[in-house]
Amino acid sequence: MKRSRADLPEPGALARLIDSEGRLAVRVTPGARTQAILIENEKVSAKVRAKPQNGAANEAVRVLLAQALRVAPSEVELLRGATSREKLFRIIRQL
Repeated sequence: MKRSRADLPEPGALARLIDSEGRLAVRVTPGARTQAILIENEKVSAKVRAKPQNGAANEAVRVLLAQALRVAPSEVELLRGATSREKLFRIIRQL
């Protein structure tokens, strides 16, 4: 069975939520059926298929954010929340 592409918002819509220091707060749902980034009420949530084991979900969110923002995954850094659903990422280079 082929997996569908991730549901991603427009890069500009996501980029507007990044603060002046390049930080973006994200609420993560690991182990989801589909992968998506949603923006609701100025808050970002991410759903990833990866399980929260050995940092797999964190890496999946990092890559998904990079895809949505159209930057390299190396430009997205996890600052806080390695073991929490509430995470804070820093986008090193923005659009």
